[in-house]
Amino acid sequence: MGSLFRSAEMTLCQLFLQSEAAYACVSELGELGLVQFRDLNPDVNVFQRKFVNEVRRCDEMERKLRYLEKEIKKDEIPMLDTGENPEAPQPREMIDLEATFEKLENELREVNQNAEALKRNFLELTELKQILRKTQVFFDEHEGGTNPTESMTRALISEDTIARQSGPVQLGFPEKQNDPEDYFPCFVAGVILRERIPAFERMLWRACRGNVFLRQAEIETPLEDPSTGDEVYKSVFIIFFQGDQLKTRVKKICEGFRATLYPCPEAPADRREMAMGVMTRIEDLNTVLGQTQDHRHRVLLAAAKNIKNWFVKVRKIKAIYHTLNLFNLDVTQKCLIAECWVPVLDLENIQLALRRGTERSGSSVPPILNRMDTLEDPPTYNHTNKFTSAFQALYDSYGIASYREMNPTPYTIITFPFLFAIMFGDFGHGALMMLFGLWMVLKEKPLAAKKSDNEIWNIFFGGRYIIFLMGCFSMYTGLIYNDIFAKSFNIFGSSWKISNLTSEYVKNMGTDHMLDPATADYIGYPYPFGLDPVWQPSKNKIIFLNSFKMKLSVIIGITHMLFGVAISYFKNMHMNNRLNIICEFIPQVVFLTFLFFYMVLLMFIKWFMYFASNDDKNFTVSTRCAPSILITFINMVLMKDTPFEKKCLTPNMYAGQPGIQKFLLFCAFICIPWMLLAKPVMIARSRKAAALHPVNHNQLHSATENGDAEQPMHNNTSQTPIAAQGGGEHDDEPMSEIYIHQGIHTIEYVLGSISHTASYLRLWALSLAHAQLSEVLWQMVLNKGLTVEGWAGGVALYIIFAIWGALTISILVLMEGLSAFLHTLRLHWVEFCSKFYSGAGYAFQPFSFEIILDSADQAKEE
Repeated sequence: MGSLFRSAEMTLCQLFLQSEAAYACVSELGELGLVQFRDLNPDVNVFQRKFVNEVRRCDEMERKLRYLEKEIKKDEIPMLDTGENPEAPQPREMIDLEATFEKLENELREVNQNAEALKRNFLELTELKQILRKTQVFFDEHEGGTNPTESMTRALISEDTIARQSGPVQLGFPEKQNDPEDYFPCFVAGVILRERIPAFERMLWRACRGNVFLRQAEIETPLEDPSTGDEVYKSVFIIFFQGDQLKTRVKKICEGFRATLYPCPEAPADRREMAMGVMTRIEDLNTVLGQTQDHRHRVLLAAAKNIKNWFVKVRKIKAIYHTLNLFNLDVTQKCLIAECWVPVLDLENIQLALRRGTERSGSSVPPILNRMDTLEDPPTYNHTNKFTSAFQALYDSYGIASYREMNPTPYTIITFPFLFAIMFGDFGHGALMMLFGLWMVLKEKPLAAKKSDNEIWNIFFGGRYIIFLMGCFSMYTGLIYNDIFAKSFNIFGSSWKISNLTSEYVKNMGTDHMLDPATADYIGYPYPFGLDPVWQPSKNKIIFLNSFKMKLSVIIGITHMLFGVAISYFKNMHMNNRLNIICEFIPQVVFLTFLFFYMVLLMFIKWFMYFASNDDKNFTVSTRCAPSILITFINMVLMKDTPFEKKCLTPNMYAGQPGIQKFLLFCAFICIPWMLLAKPVMIARSRKAAALHPVNHNQLHSATENGDAEQPMHNNTSQTPIAAQGGGEHDDEPMSEIYIHQGIHTIEYVLGSISHTASYLRLWALSLAHAQLSEVLWQMVLNKGLTVEGWAGGVALYIIFAIWGALTISILVLMEGLSAFLHTLRLHWVEFCSKFYSGAGYAFQPFSFEIILDSADQAKEE
């Protein structure tokens, strides 16, 4: 039970492991997840540790597995996840795993290289086929005398060349050698990326001065890049020119634009023969490519069945060797020495795990686990489950609790959803939130198995139990407020003369009807549960709810703060810190109770002593004589008399009120110097006494054996007698800093008591805002659809209800719910935790395979 309300008791242990059994023992401890190892080699470089080679081998195996995983995902092959958690393999099995991964990687790389070479060859043959096809179309147009279309022809011929030509340009090789100017006897053909065509044309124009003739045509189907696998769009081009000088220049330009040139025969018969050969080779390549892809798919399919388990095994091996690098070797090099933090209650389970590891390794020397004494602060370890982990995370994000400090999580399970529900009090909105949380709780396993990488969804799913409880509590407060989607339940009739709230009564009541308990309309006894539904259509509803919710928020806030101060008492009692109890807890309770809790008592006295009445003879107990609580409290602090009407006999709410208030105020003011000076003075006296009468080690040891004192050893749950009387955490702190620290603490508490009480008024403000926003949404949206008559009313109501539902979920449930959640979180972090929670500890981080594997999966998703 103690571990529920404070962190588990921890101890520092020294572990001796035989070298042969160290691997198996650490493996068992990793499966258990209850040991946090310390680094005993902080000054040794990570590359100089004993098992660095094994860690590198694991890194290399992880690299190969990531390569296999990448190829499996590229082919969209599902990876089998059986949900198994295989044990860490033995060191001798690493060789088999390395050989398996090496074989798979080499085979897959060879297949990929062959496939890439085949695809490149296929690409070249496809481009050559397109060149032969496009050039055949061009030559057919030329021989038939047709004019080529403008989209496929570009002439890059200078005006001088055109002027010299007396006839049409002749393409091909000349039959007569005496008129070479009428021919372009040389040409090259190739393929280029489509987006490079404009720049390619301009470069040819400028470099060749227009003495070339270019034709290009687009390849309709995209081609696959063998290196990247991306689809690219290319165009076929043919360039006619004359002379070897232009030939060299043209080829250099093509090379610069990374255009691929292919041979293209001049004769039609040769082109047809080459085209037939290309088609045959393409068919053969398709067959070989298909067989290569089938082989690659079979290799990846076999790897996909085991890759999840392989990842788990390799990561476990790597984690074990990384942990072994934290150990020390003894002088004989046959034993490993480790130091670790372990929970005291789990020492027996750890011993059993070490024994299992020794039996697995076949060692005959059992491990030795010794508890050590230390003055170092242990880590904080709070036992959680899937229900309490979300609530614990709220305080861990604020600050990890100090060791053995009171854990506020169990109380927050109730107070957090309750304070949220006060601000979010609506039965309908709470039901929506509760159903959403209930759905996530019931579908917990399938939703957790999906492992979504959506951060918002992960936050909702992680807090599913918080959402469910907030919805349930909001339904309860919605019943108290009698508020469901801005309307009220009429379950028990009414405590006014109208027993049934009919629509005719509400219509006649209008907005000018004021409910006054002093009139004859009030029956005389309150509504059985929650608010009377008759308040919903009344004109003074806001005035009534404003007073009711404001007082309620102050009452709950002061009670919550007093509860936080009470927890500090149990914290100091557990730490045996009597000085803090005398010098801090007692004056804090007196100050908060005699001032602010007294104000709460005045509220209850006012509710019980005064009531609505028109009887002038009993005017002293009428609400007209009821003093304002706020004015009474202010006048109490200022020591002034409270004004009252002449008809009222006295402004006092009870007999002897002025004297009692002065006594309470005097006691509260005495607490301020008490908090400010008592602790530093007692610490100074304790130090002076310790200097005059030093306690030697033998006396302290004797006192410890007799039970008069406790040693501050590994668990740090007790303090020395000096600490209990005034030393402790301030032993090494100068007195000037102690006075400054205590002054800051006193000012913070005194002023914080006022500001924190006012801060709880957010319960009142957000509750009113939520109710009014809900009512506005009802009146301005849904009510419009209800006023339409006839068949059009059904259509209008269908559309308007959808709009109203969307606005309700998005604004009132999500946005208002987030606002209320944040305000509730602030009330717990600042107003509640400041009374007892230090949050100066550090988290217990055990060596756990489960945590390591989850972290690796999250890093992979990111």
